[in-house]
Amino acid sequence: MVLVSFGGPEGPDDVLPFLQNVTRGRGVPPQRLAEVAEHYQHFGGVSPINQQCRDLLAAVRADFAANGLDLPVYWGNRNWHPMLADTVAQLRDDGVRRALAFVTSAFGGYSSCRQYQEDITAARAAVGPDAPVIEKLRQFWDHPGFVEPHVDAVRTALAQLDPARRDSTRLVFTAHSIPVSAADSAGPHGGRYTAQLAETARLVHAAAAPDLPYDLVWQSRSGPPHVPWLEPDINDHLAALAGQGVTGVVVSPIGFVSDHLEVVWDLDTEALDTAKQLGLDFVRAGTPGIDPRFVTMVRELVRERIDPDGVALRRRLGELPIWDTCATVCCVPPRRPS
Repeated sequence: MVLVSFGGPEGPDDVLPFLQNVTRGRGVPPQRLAEVAEHYQHFGGVSPINQQCRDLLAAVRADFAANGLDLPVYWGNRNWHPMLADTVAQLRDDGVRRALAFVTSAFGGYSSCRQYQEDITAARAAVGPDAPVIEKLRQFWDHPGFVEPHVDAVRTALAQLDPARRDSTRLVFTAHSIPVSAADSAGPHGGRYTAQLAETARLVHAAAAPDLPYDLVWQSRSGPPHVPWLEPDINDHLAALAGQGVTGVVVSPIGFVSDHLEVVWDLDTEALDTAKQLGLDFVRAGTPGIDPRFVTMVRELVRERIDPDGVALRRRLGELPIWDTCATVCCVPPRRPS
């Protein structure tokens, strides 16, 4: 199995080269890169994501060993070391001929799924004809191992707010904003990214605090101003809630599997500052990270793919359709009428 993730810088000198990898071909102006680089420098030029991947690797390896799953686990990133092509070369050199890829994104769409398919294809092409076949495991937006840690995190966060003001408390679920055009074209019929996130929000809300109102909003926009992206932004939404008499919010980043930079900067820094200025009580709920249920989920996704009775092993909580595999077709945009 290969853990495939986004990657992140691990020192000040890595930041700009990393951001150039992330934005290559997108025409992002240098001043925007410099602005984002400052976010990383706020944390010493180190993104939390690589260490979080190391922690997840260790937990998955221990879980596999404890449960009799004799499967070596590798790790490769999209944008920083260890680069996926280097990992695929190591797989080849170790004699691996077939591998499963677990991607640290639960949802469908271009950046969250199809681009990882493209990364895998490019890495295999770079390695050559002896590169192993690599199949991506399915999306897991409604798997109990993903949903239940978010549920408990929301409950824990709510316990930190004044219970006497529960009637004026609101849940706010967040995920990475994407261009509206990308949201409209996510999946073979369009709208898959937003539909899956809405389902995750519904599931977490129903289990954690069904008496409270909730919203799904967006964060971490990075595109040019003239291109429409999913809205409202978390900061704008907090201002709107304050104007409606809301006194406290629990912000749950259901779009993320761990507390990487978009969480610790965009929420724990920027959104928290916005809430303070508005006089809102603000608690950010945690992410799955290496919660044992999330680690177990990885093993279950592998089992359901390799077991002849894998369909019977599948666990899920939601009502949206589920797809047996995550072949490239699951995230391609819909065909336009000719």
